[in-house]
Amino acid sequence: MVEVVQIPVLSDNYVYLIGDEGTKTCAVVDPAVAEPVLAEAQRRGWRITHILNTHWHGDHTGGNADLKAATGCTITGPRGEEAKIPGIDRAVGEGDTVTLDGGAMARVFDVPGHTAGHIAYHFAEDNLLFCGDTLFAMGCGRLFEGTPEQMFTSLAKLKALPDETRVYCAHEYTESNGRFALTVEPDNARLAARMEDVRAARSRGEPTVPFALGLDKQTNPFLTAKSVEEFAARRAGKDVFRG
Repeated sequence: MVEVVQIPVLSDNYVYLIGDEGTKTCAVVDPAVAEPVLAEAQRRGWRITHILNTHWHGDHTGGNADLKAATGCTITGPRGEEAKIPGIDRAVGEGDTVTLDGGAMARVFDVPGHTAGHIAYHFAEDNLLFCGDTLFAMGCGRLFEGTPEQMFTSLAKLKALPDETRVYCAHEYTESNGRFALTVEPDNARLAARMEDVRAARSRGEPTVPFALGLDKQTNPFLTAKSVEEFAARRAGKDVFRG
């Protein structure tokens, strides 16, 4: 059983430590910066052995070089973006697996859309999904490099995972996403109830991530879209949404 530690950084990013108490080792997911990550690992007595990058953007890889210099960790990232991942040691893609020092194993999914080579890591035994900027609570990533067809397919792949999967995305966008979702599905009672919980949590300064995939299947307009065309229209609407 792994322990996941959430580290808020920058304005709205989350970096994660996936720790194993037996070996006192951990992996870092999408380190935007190094200093708070090193500090948290040290506080817990964990040794950083791996970095898992989901895509090449700087707010997900900015800490790679400093963390590797400080710890000698192995950096794993997407095969389709290998040239853009600082310090990468291993490039992976669909169907590959990544095993951490404590034995936890993740299967890699190709989930292009936000970027051309974006990947996600699914730890099936622990019901954990680290999906970077592909899936957010009640939202999804902007299509900077991919197409609506690609993102629709990527989300369908993640949607097929078990409802009990805990989703660890990389940003705290939930409240804004929920406001948009309510304009798409104003009669969705489950969505309205979720937004009440989200607003209350944020008013207390609490994170809304991780979240249960099963809940998102009922309340995320990008997961409830029934066609590529419907998805594309919703994504275009979110891109200009200012609510």
